[in-house]
Amino acid sequence: MAEVESFADPGLFLGRWVRSNFEDEPNGFQRFLCSLGVPDEEAARDALEQQVLIFVSATKDQLRLVQQHSWREGLQVDYILTMNGKKHKRPLQVPRIGASQDEWRHFWTTRGFCTEQVVSVQGEDMLLKMCSSFVTANELRVDYTLHQMPGGEAAMQASRFFERSPFIERWKAAACQFFSGVDVEFNLKTCISWMRKAKSEGAHLVVMPENSNRDRTYFKDGKPSRELCWEHSETLSGSFVTGIRRACREIGIWASLGVDLRGRQKPTVHIGILLISPSGNIVGAVKKHVLWDYEYTLFEPGSEPYQVFDTELGRLGVLCCADGIVPEAARVLCLKGAQVLLNSLNSRGPDEMRLHIPLRALENGVWHVASNTVGNPNTVGLLWPWTGGSEICDPSGQRVVASEEHDDMVISDVMPWQSELKESSWADLWAFRRPDLYEPMRLPLESVPAAVMYGPAPVEPAALPFEGPAVLKVAMMQLSATHTRQCTEWMTQRQVSYAARRGAALGVLPALWCFRRNEVQNDPAEAASYSSEILKKVQGWCKDSNFNLCCSLVEEEAGIRFHTAYLVGADGSVLLKYRKTHLNRAESSWASPGGCIVVETLPGLGRVAMLIGDEVWSPELSRCIALQAAEVVLHPTDWDRSEAAEMAATERATENRFHLVSVNRLDSPGRVGSQTTLAGEYIGGEPIPLMRYGQGIWCRFGVEELIVVDLLRRQPHCKMMGDHLDVLQKRWPNLCEVCCEPQRSLPCWREITDVLPGQFRDKWQHNLQDHVADTAAGRCRFADEFGTL
Repeated sequence: MAEVESFADPGLFLGRWVRSNFEDEPNGFQRFLCSLGVPDEEAARDALEQQVLIFVSATKDQLRLVQQHSWREGLQVDYILTMNGKKHKRPLQVPRIGASQDEWRHFWTTRGFCTEQVVSVQGEDMLLKMCSSFVTANELRVDYTLHQMPGGEAAMQASRFFERSPFIERWKAAACQFFSGVDVEFNLKTCISWMRKAKSEGAHLVVMPENSNRDRTYFKDGKPSRELCWEHSETLSGSFVTGIRRACREIGIWASLGVDLRGRQKPTVHIGILLISPSGNIVGAVKKHVLWDYEYTLFEPGSEPYQVFDTELGRLGVLCCADGIVPEAARVLCLKGAQVLLNSLNSRGPDEMRLHIPLRALENGVWHVASNTVGNPNTVGLLWPWTGGSEICDPSGQRVVASEEHDDMVISDVMPWQSELKESSWADLWAFRRPDLYEPMRLPLESVPAAVMYGPAPVEPAALPFEGPAVLKVAMMQLSATHTRQCTEWMTQRQVSYAARRGAALGVLPALWCFRRNEVQNDPAEAASYSSEILKKVQGWCKDSNFNLCCSLVEEEAGIRFHTAYLVGADGSVLLKYRKTHLNRAESSWASPGGCIVVETLPGLGRVAMLIGDEVWSPELSRCIALQAAEVVLHPTDWDRSEAAEMAATERATENRFHLVSVNRLDSPGRVGSQTTLAGEYIGGEPIPLMRYGQGIWCRFGVEELIVVDLLRRQPHCKMMGDHLDVLQKRWPNLCEVCCEPQRSLPCWREITDVLPGQFRDKWQHNLQDHVADTAAGRCRFADEFGTL
């Protein structure tokens, strides 16, 4: 029995594995099949077949395996392998390899498991061994070796590779929205009724709001009371959680919902999100990491690593409300391989449904299932309603289904495999990233330049840490190439003069404004030559008008070209130069990526940074710019879709609290005008929608316009979104390591890593047992951090 027990963790095999397409693998396997006497045509077909292996259960005694064969009319075979090394009858439905006999045997090894069977080759019996082992945590290698009998010499070998994928390709998710009052028993019944409704409509999983257990009436004499919060909060063994677990088991449904949970010591309470399986087990108990405003007075935020949970529905990442209004939580979960984000909210802000939820799906290329509280039956106190807006978004950010402001349930099919594509209109989302530039994200809070900006802005403008005017007047100069270069230059010069006469100190032109669409891509050498000429003219115009101007051009140095943004000063010199670091598909054909982020303090302008075009889609890049203490970000752009302005640009300014001046081309395919999104300054007492949703100033699309905006420099020095939420200081840099990992070492299924078995980091292991320490008791990995009855 030593062989049977030799593999450490059979559970690592659990999941759905799809055959990979290695360059030489099909040819090698085809030759191997031909050596077994398989006809050429059949061998070629079998070598290329998109085969799927699903390990439904895995123990030291047996494996339950489902095989799917796309080229055999969708053949699916379900059978059990007894792992005792003895010969057993081979299921008749299992496709044979060559002229194999009717018996086979299976056993564990230290590297994985082996199957042996006898095959007949040209009338001679030979032993065929198939050994499955891990290349990485998400990649299986199956080695096929043909041995002489009885000596055992290897006569022929081939290999095939399989990558992990979810169990169920398509399943239904439901998001329910309702209000939970102070009657916990009634709230439990409400949750269960929605769970039953979701199941009756075919849902495999239901998401319910944050604090589904109870309305937070944790105030005494008008002040927040942690003692009351503790008294009314739940435990993992309490009646509310126990009732939800029982309902999951009875109904047969996955549930993700928010429950305020006691910590280990009074009066510590955490905002928790539970992920409960149809067996009633608590698969995950996650703490909310980013709290909203008053919540910091009642609860302790979580600081543990973000978790992704392997299930038959795919890899699930759990968010809670304000976790989604900052970029890190969703990004880290998705870099860890999350395919579906489950988000329980208790929000009164319209920014959730219209901004954060769809954008977190879009910028990460994943599904997002979000449930929010709705309505407000209270007649005293804070009367703002919870906004509802529960929705399910696909990896393109489209709302597949969405609700508004009433008790409701939305339901939709979810296909987790689509989250592996990482497709977008501008680039491959993961290839677009530059992990080598994101080091500021994991630096200690007090060691980044932006540390001097934490909290409210200084009362006196003179106390701001960087030199600059109280108000910076910036012109959005919406202009694109016309029928001739001479005309374009003439129009640009006139706009520079006009902006200066209007009192603007600084202007921004669209991306590559002096070139017609596709002109640079068609002849980058000529574009670089003309860029050099027009840059000199721009310098002259700026000097003549005593004006600063930001524009983007093609730069060439030592035969290497860049898409470069220049900030030309009022004296005609180049004050700042930024080479685009994140290239889209078209740019990759002619440009090289820049090597650094640029943020500088400039006399008369303040602390300035630049972005170009679709870089606004990168949450890490804008975050790093903010951590470098940028006050105003100049953004020559070419919107590829309206969401780039309405969601991405708005989010970048709001989540980082800097001014973002985005100036768009007249011929933009996004068909939306230029936009300045203001940092805003929280002064207390704002209506909730205004305190959360960045204010914008727009130009009309397709019209040559010049609009001057006043940027108050003190605003970016207030990083507060509420009384207690500082969007830069309330971060967990130690949890952002994965953001800086090299692309090939990302722990997501889409990548093949160089990590070998035995070297997997605990937090990266992609197996259910890693996150469910005691399935019999239904306890989860961090359950001991919560209190008990």
